[in-house]
Order: sequence, then structure tokens, then C-alpha cells
Amino acid sequence: MRTSAILLVGGRGTRLLPLTQHTPKPMLEVAGVPFTEHQIRKAAKAGISEIVLATSYKAELFEPYFGNGEKFGIKIKYAVETTALGTGGGIKNAAASLGPCDQVVIFNGDVLSGHDLAAQIDFHQKNKADITLYLTQVLDARAYGCVELDKENRVKVFLEKMDNPVSNLINAGCYIFNSSIISSIPSNQVVSVERQTFPSLIDSKANIFGFVDNSYWLDIGTPAALVKASADLIMGKIHSDATPEHANESLISDTAQVATTALIEKGSVIGPEVIVESQSQISGSIIGKGAKIGANCKIIDSIIAPNTQISAGMIVFSNYLGF
Repeated sequence: MRTSAILLVGGRGTRLLPLTQHTPKPMLEVAGVPFTEHQIRKAAKAGISEIVLATSYKAELFEPYFGNGEKFGIKIKYAVETTALGTGGGIKNAAASLGPCDQVVIFNGDVLSGHDLAAQIDFHQKNKADITLYLTQVLDARAYGCVELDKENRVKVFLEKMDNPVSNLINAGCYIFNSSIISSIPSNQVVSVERQTFPSLIDSKANIFGFVDNSYWLDIGTPAALVKASADLIMGKIHSDATPEHANESLISDTAQVATTALIEKGSVIGPEVIVESQSQISGSIIGKGAKIGANCKIIDSIIAPNTQISAGMIVFSNYLGF
């Protein structure tokens, strides 16, 4: 069966402001590359041959980096959403750019996961599902859409955020739709798959299954989560084919100048042309291209924007500067 994919990367990333003032959330660097590259590499590794990036906010910034996808081992197309259409409307709009296929993997553009996508696709096919939702368990499901399954892993109920969740299984942001399901979504209309499509299909007894995978999962929608995702990738807590090769537990550009007495640790990323002066400690942080870190600084779990100067002796903790 032919499998294609759609990557939903049109959100404004308001929880990440001011980091997203000039850069869309999916293009923010995580472990040295734009976050979207991690998802594209994941799709290619699972055997998907074509992916459409469903863009909107600052849509013009994606294609210059990703091109036609040749260097990523996957054909990349682009669909621009000029008017907000919701998740379902966005999927329908992007699907028009896909070639013939039997099923479509839909990625949320802000989730880093270690789940086995190839296994999810296989599960979908073996169960002859119409839709397969990737689900993961969390301790507190109140902030997420939760899902209840029967003994055969069929979805009994799909509920948006609620104070008393019926389950600790949450919608983890990767769906597989049969092409016929996408065809049934109205064109040029605002449609929410979470509030409209899923509940309607459950009521009509469609074959909707939950694929449960409790490996690494993180919503990167806040600065703190973005920093954590980057550090976890560098330190190997989660694998991505997009993470550049690096020594030890940090990623340091070949063009960076780091004093021999400086300490770079815990998954930090030191970008190109960065200068780190003597006795400074950088831990679990992202330092953007061309930034200069003065002597005797401590930068912990933070993001420093490109070309920003941090004066000697400054302490930066769980913050973002220069944006």
C-alpha cells in the first residue's frame, strides 16, 4: 500500500513568542537543525515517499531550506493555507497536493516523539482501520485530548481537554487516515478533526483504532520544552536521524571559538561563529549563530538568539535573550 504524509506546520506558535516573531515554530532550531527536519527524517525512515508541508504563518521560509526533499530522501511539496481552516480543513487543503495513495500519515508540527511510526503503519494495515491514532500515557491528561479504548484497541470515545479525564491515554499528534476519510472532509471549510471528524466517525462505527506507544513524547510548544527537546536529542535520550554527529554530550559548531576553560555540558548547542570566553559555563542551552558569551558567565537551560552579546559575569537561568 502506498503511504504519503502531511505535516501540519502552519501554527503561529504564540506560546513561544517572542522566539516566533520572525521564525515559525517548526523552523526553530532543535539540536542544531529546524525542528521540522526531525519529523521529515522520521517520515522518510518509515518508508514514506512523499510529504506535503501544510504551511501558513511565514510560509515562505520553508521551501528555501527543504527544497524538493532530495537531500532528505523524500519528495517534499508545499500547500499554503491563506485562511485558517482548522486541522481538518488544513488536512483537506494539503491533501490536494498529494499524488495517488492509499493512506496518509498526519503529523502535528510541534511534537517530538520516539514512537515507532513504521509499527503504527503496520498496525493500521493489519487492523484494516479507517483511522489509527497514536496514543501515549501521561500522568495528568487534563491538558490534552484523551481517548478511551476497548479491549481490541478500538477507540470508544475521543474527548477534548477536560477537568476529569476518562483515561490517561492522550492524542499524541500522529494520525493515519485512509484516503477515503480525507475525501469525506468538506473542502474550503473550517473543520476540526478533534471536535468534529473523530467524534462523528466514532458515532458512525468507523474503524478507528488507537496505537499505544509509551516511548519518549514531548510537546515543544514552550521555550522550556524547546530547550529540553534539543538537549534530550543531543544527549541521546531520544534518537533522530536529523541530529548532527557530535562528540560527548554537546553539539559545538566547527566555526565556534570556545575557550579551553569554558564548560559546555548537558546537551548544549553552540552554533556557528559563536564565541565563548574563559570560565563560562553553558548547560542545557542553545546559543545561536554569531552570539558572544563573555567570561565567567553561567547560562543554564536557556536560549540565546543569534548575534546576541552576553556581558561578562552574567547569569542566565531558564530564559531567552536577544529575540
